[in-house]
Amino acid sequence: MPPSSPITWADFERIDLRVGTILEARDFPQARKPAYQLLIDFGPEIGTKRSSAQITHHYTPASLVGRQVLAVVNFPPKQIGPFRSEVLVTGTPDAAGHIVLAALAAPVPNGSRLA
Repeated sequence: MPPSSPITWADFERIDLRVGTILEARDFPQARKPAYQLLIDFGPEIGTKRSSAQITHHYTPASLVGRQVLAVVNFPPKQIGPFRSEVLVTGTPDAAGHIVLAALAAPVPNGSRLA
């Protein structure tokens, strides 16, 4: 896939990417594709948010709890069956198309914004 067309710095600044810690992860049997329901703590300014994430190939619910993730927090919520997903957790597909979460090299405070 070729690179997208260029955007401006102002376009990039509108994307609010924040760090949060996964507090809960559970199976989401109602999802069309295998997914987990996540509860993520983004610190006192943003609070806790929910996300549906198709990350079941590389991760178990137990392996996700306590893990810091990078998520877009300013998308509008999306209804996925009975679940309201409020943020988009970021990752990239591996060679087989399974999502690998974006990772931080060291712990940072919840709510930290990608700079």
